[in-house]
This record gives sequence, C-alpha cells and structure tokens, in this order.
Amino acid sequence: MQHKFLWLIYMGLALGACSDKLGELEDPAFDVKVTKTTFKVNEPVVFTITGVQDNISLYSGEGFNDYQYKDGRKVVITGKGATLDFSTQLAGTGTQTGQVSIWLSDNYNGKDDFASVKAATWTEITSSFTLATTTTNVASSKLDISTWIDAEKPVYLGFKYITKPQAVNGLARIWWIQNMMVRSKAPFIGTQELLIANQENIGFRTINQYPVDAPAQNTIIASRLTLLGNKYKDPNDSIFNPNYSIYNPLNPIYIPGSPTYQPAARVPVFVPYDPASPFNDPLTETWVISRPLQGDTVSLGPDRAISVKGINTDAVEEYIYTYKTPGNYKVYFIAYNHNKEETKTVVKQLDLTITP
Repeated sequence: MQHKFLWLIYMGLALGACSDKLGELEDPAFDVKVTKTTFKVNEPVVFTITGVQDNISLYSGEGFNDYQYKDGRKVVITGKGATLDFSTQLAGTGTQTGQVSIWLSDNYNGKDDFASVKAATWTEITSSFTLATTTTNVASSKLDISTWIDAEKPVYLGFKYITKPQAVNGLARIWWIQNMMVRSKAPFIGTQELLIANQENIGFRTINQYPVDAPAQNTIIASRLTLLGNKYKDPNDSIFNPNYSIYNPLNPIYIPGSPTYQPAARVPVFVPYDPASPFNDPLTETWVISRPLQGDTVSLGPDRAISVKGINTDAVEEYIYTYKTPGNYKVYFIAYNHNKEETKTVVKQLDLTITP
C-alpha cells in the first residue's frame, strides 16, 4: 500500500512538471557573431553561436536561400519574353503520316467542347519545330513565343491530331510528346530557370470531335502526352464475332477456381458490327490543349533554410559557411524552442560583404 501511495505521488509530480513545461516555454537563448563582416569568395565565414536552443536554421542570403522569400518567391516576368520546346517520338504499328500539328491561340475561350475550339483563331507553328519521324526521341528546338506571351491576355498551346479513315490510309500512329517547357527569357535566379509551364503542370486535356462515338485513345500523365486516334472498327475483328470466347460465360476466366480466373473480368454484351454506322472508320480531328499561359509572374515556392542544429543534436558553438559569389548578403539565423502547443523564435541578422 505504501509503495502504491508513493508511486501515485511520483506520477502526480511528473505530470505536474510536464504541465509546467508545456505552459512555460521559454524564448531561445541565442546570439550569433562574426569577427569581421567582409570576406573573400571561398573564404570560410565562421559564425560563433552562443545560448541554448532546440533548433537553429540559416538563410545565407543567396538565391533560393533568402529570408525575405521564406513565405514564397514570385518573380515578375512581364515583358521578358518566352520560349517553347518539347520532344516527340513515334511508337506502335500505325503507318499514317502528317497527323500532328502545333498551334497557338489568344482568343480561345478555354471551354472543353469542340465547337469552342473551332470558333477560336489558331495560328500554326508546326514548321518551326523538328518532329520525330521514327521511334527515336527528337528534340524540337526552341521557338521564341515572346510576341504571344502577355501579362494580361492568356495564350493556349494546342496539338491537333488528324486520324484519316484507317481502312485505306493505314492505322493511326502513336505520338509521344515529352519534356514540354515554356520558359521565361528573364535571367535565372541562381541556377534555376524561370518556368512558365512544364510537362507536369501545363494542364493538357483532350477535346474530341466525336467524344461519344469516336473518341481518341489519348493518355495524359505527368511525364508524357500520348496521342492516338479513334479506334478503327474492323468488321473482321473478333469483337464482332458472337462466338468469340469472351462472350462465353463458361470461359475459364469467369469461373472462380479456374487457373485462368480473372476476378475483374465480366462477360461483355455483344454488339454486332453495324455497316451503316458513320463512326466505324471516320475522319476525326482531336485536340489536346494546355491551360492558359501568361507572362506575368512565376511562382517558385518558398526559399528553404539550411539546418544548423536539430532538437536531438548537441549544442553548436560555431558554424562555417563559404560563399562562392561576390555580393552583399543579409544573413539570418533563426533559433526555435517548441513543444506541442507553441513555438518561440529568436532571429539574428548579419550583413556580410563578399569580395572577389
């Protein structure tokens, strides 16, 4: 009984101590000094650190490590111009040629219907690029589109894909569009280009001439745009034979316990070939169009600090940093103390001059 009583007292004291700790978070004790404020390129800058703190981070003042952009960096690119480039590659067994062309429009309304696409004025720029003719990936070369990129009026990039009747012109060919880049001509920030759009965020979407009856077989993923025409309905295709095994409910792929059982397989409904349908082998026009592209600002996200000390590391008494480029730098050290409820911060700022 006495042991139990002592244990309860101990637990009460411990919980009380934890509550006090949570409720009395102190500001970090923190200071940073240097022996001088002018250094040469590649000369080690020794920062002397004193105090007790949980974490320390550093903004050196260099590109993408600048305290003033800790909440986000937006670069104004109005009037700086832009370029467009990408790469293309052919795949599959199709034999049609001349299917793909590239266009720009500054009066497309952005709606995802074919009538809106056709109502817009489009300027063809295909001849400005080198396009693939084989399965080898080919860089397009860069096209200056500065006259199209505007801070106020968006421009749309479109790929038009024509599928000719495949019974007499051969099967449609697969086209891969990759490495898409719309780059501002504004100077780099550090070593980073200012991208207006790239393959991942350019926002391509497909707009079909016949979205229900003869849609294209395009796919769009972050790394690649795949262009492929509508499916050719060949009357000799097995799908139009009612005796085709996929229509047989006794096919082993539908029977649990069979070595070839496919749990997701379902017996399809047989639809006979309709020789009178205009959509068996039509001439189709399919577009893949980007999001609106504008040349006003580029968001580069927040600048990230360099970790100097973590909560589980020993105290840091000095930190050495080396600058590679001459200039005047505003250096920020941030010390943090934190618990589950709050964070307390102390910021120290130093001005440094780096000479050649």
